[in-house]
Amino acid sequence: QVRLVQSGGGLVQTGGSLTLSCASTVSAFNTYAVGWFRQVPGKEREFVAAVSWSGNSVEYADAAKGRFTVSRDNAKTTGYLQMSGLKPEDTAVYFCGLVRFIQRDQRAYESWGQGTQVTVSS
Repeated sequence: QVRLVQSGGGLVQTGGSLTLSCASTVSAFNTYAVGWFRQVPGKEREFVAAVSWSGNSVEYADAAKGRFTVSRDNAKTTGYLQMSGLKPEDTAVYFCGLVRFIQRDQRAYESWGQGTQVTVSS
């Protein structure tokens, strides 16, 4: 199993920006797509965005389109989620995960990061 360590997140005002990172020291990371999900208390984890192993294909949830950018740096075995134009409804714990091919279903994911809190104040 590939271990993932997340960083970034925190408190930001409405309209602000944050970048989340998802790092692994295992080279196998580069053979997986990286997905980003978020979860609020009492709700299921929901898909946000994903990037293919090569970085050539990306997919976004409607709520993320035009505001979030998903990317990766395989030389650093790290995935990123750049978030801008943040809204209070983006407040959640964000998780990164690895999957063989881009998937919106969390059940397909093999490894998960520890999660990081993003709070957007109004």
